[in-house]
Amino acid sequence: MSVLITNIGELMTQDAEATVLRDAALVLEGERVSWMGPAARSPAADEAYDAGGRAGLPGWVDSHTHLVFAGDRTAEFEARMAGESYAAGGIAVTVDATRAAGDYDLTRLLLARVAEAAAGGTTYLETKTGYGLDVAQEARSARIAAGVVDEVTFLGAHLVPAGRDADEYTALVCGPMLDAVLPYVRWADVFCEEGAFTAEQSRRVLAACGAAGLGLRVHGNQLGPGAGVALAVEFGAASVDHVNHLSDDDVDALAGTWSADGATPGTVATCLPACDLSTRQPFPPARLLLDEGVQLALASNCNPGTSYTTSMGFCVATAVLQMGLTIHEAVRAATYGGAVALRRHTGDDVEGRRAVGSLAVGHRADLQLLNAPSATHLAYRPGMPLVHAVWKAGNRVR
Repeated sequence: MSVLITNIGELMTQDAEATVLRDAALVLEGERVSWMGPAARSPAADEAYDAGGRAGLPGWVDSHTHLVFAGDRTAEFEARMAGESYAAGGIAVTVDATRAAGDYDLTRLLLARVAEAAAGGTTYLETKTGYGLDVAQEARSARIAAGVVDEVTFLGAHLVPAGRDADEYTALVCGPMLDAVLPYVRWADVFCEEGAFTAEQSRRVLAACGAAGLGLRVHGNQLGPGAGVALAVEFGAASVDHVNHLSDDDVDALAGTWSADGATPGTVATCLPACDLSTRQPFPPARLLLDEGVQLALASNCNPGTSYTTSMGFCVATAVLQMGLTIHEAVRAATYGGAVALRRHTGDDVEGRRAVGSLAVGHRADLQLLNAPSATHLAYRPGMPLVHAVWKAGNRVR
């Protein structure tokens, strides 16, 4: 069945040229976009939907979340807001609660968070393991996630459990734990940070997961200068996430992964502004990274300790108001940039590999309409519930 969505006041396509169409329309046929152009020249379709002059843009691509968890860390948040500094060790609280929850409860909680994200315009979603931290629990988290979200990342190297030797635990991550999660995951990640995993331990994790055929990501340079960016570049990681504390060498290294013509994607710098507000970290140098030719992504980092939100619209508003991005740059980072970070920005085959994060003929039909005449209202009216309608793979989900 085909659906014509017409009378779109502003259509921000985020295609290769970042085209913005006025008085536009597009046709969704099955899971794909089959036509796009001026509303006055739109073809017939089985059904029609009048956008009423509203703004349209691709669904958000949230490329960094931690959604498989149970429990609550409100007390930690209150303490941090009262002046205590953030440290990686708080993850252990969530690990205990997640291990204690049954499969039904974990699945129910995950489904609720995914539905919340979809209502806010998110149509493609990554999530990580990392709150199990033993072989059975990490495999369970990966299995549950694989049945719900679009992309699953193995993050056994999230924190060394209390009482465990760090090198012995790293060996477990690189061996039995990796083997147990392989059927369910496409990516692997490591928290390369003081209080989590050292540069050498992180290198072992990345080497083992890369050898197993997984794409690589890195949590890096969040709490201070560190080896995260250098390791991400060394291993050809698809993204390095957080990037709050970058040296000139780090910026140069990231820029060096991007070819002048952009034909081969380099390492995306994923910024997590909601997390930075919660942890009171300095924002990443997003303006500098963009000016140096580095592709940015914006993601929610939804997790119970430092960024308990699925609102990509909030992240876009924060990037504009606090990080020096234009609305077009922020929306591109939250759509196309996230797709590049997940290597889902190209493709039109039938195995779930249609391009996401942009609107063009043959791409997946992921679209959101705003109760506003332009996407600028996302930052102009921050915090307002502006999402009017959402289509994911051609199906209306809001």
